Parts: sequence; C-alpha cells; structure tokens
Amino acid sequence: MIFHLSIAADDPVKVADVLAELWGGEHHPFPPIGTGSRIVFAGDMRNSAIEVYPRGLELHPSDGDADVQGRINPASGRMTATHCAIATPLKQAEVMRIAEREGWIAKYRKRSGAFGVVELWLENATLVEVLTSDMQAEYLDAMTMEGWGRMVAEMA
Repeated sequence: MIFHLSIAADDPVKVADVLAELWGGEHHPFPPIGTGSRIVFAGDMRNSAIEVYPRGLELHPSDGDADVQGRINPASGRMTATHCAIATPLKQAEVMRIAEREGWIAKYRKRSGAFGVVELWLENATLVEVLTSDMQAEYLDAMTMEGWGRMVAEMA
C-alpha cells in the first residue's frame, strides 16, 4: 500500500488546490521539505496524501542521524516519469471542466482495453490518472496479479 507520494510543481499551492478538489480533501503547508511545499489529504480511511514540492526540489540523504534534506536544483526539467492514479468522487465531465479551467491537458484514455482513466496533466507537466467511480471498478477488476498477466499475454 502506498500512504503518500511526492510530486513537483511550478505553483505547489495551485496544484494542491486542484488535487484537494479532485479528492474532496484539503491541503496544508508542508515545512519539513522546503519552503512552499504543501501536503494534500484525501480524507479517506487510509489518510492518503500527496506532497507537492516546488519544482527543482530534490531529496538528499543527510549525514548521521538526521532527516532527509530538500535542495533546489535550478537545472531540473519540467517533465517526469513520476505519476500516480487517484480516485475521485467527481464525474468525468467535472474533472474535464477543472482541467479546462486551469488550462491543463486532460483526456480520457482506456488502458489496454481494460480500464479507463482521465489523463490530467498538472501544469501540463505531471501526469495524474484520475479515476471516477466507474473507472475505479474497472481498475480494481483489471489490476490484479492475474489480471496483469492476462493483459501482458494479450499484448504479446
């Protein structure tokens, strides 16, 4: 189980606002890792969270018995392989309206013919796969160890 993950954003507050809206949750400052960082809570039974750091912030190990350090790398790129899939209580049209309002890319995609997602590109740079109730049911049916084996076999 994943309890939380972190992503980078040009405007962590704006991205945290949208993630909180998608989840029906809330966000707060996250001072342990850099000024301007936010933490978004889904408000679910697992206390799921996404930490949103300023773009360019990198995590580095500290010497001895100290916590991780956040350091800005000004040469950091905008695109990343890091992405996540999140559940939303919203309808697909509502998710698309949020993306349109923000000026961000969003489109419906069917992954391997097995489950649907809305590809929402936060700030047109970071992918979040948003799953409505119907999409969540498809995902849970497909994304099992056995289901993955079937999808890979069908792709071959």
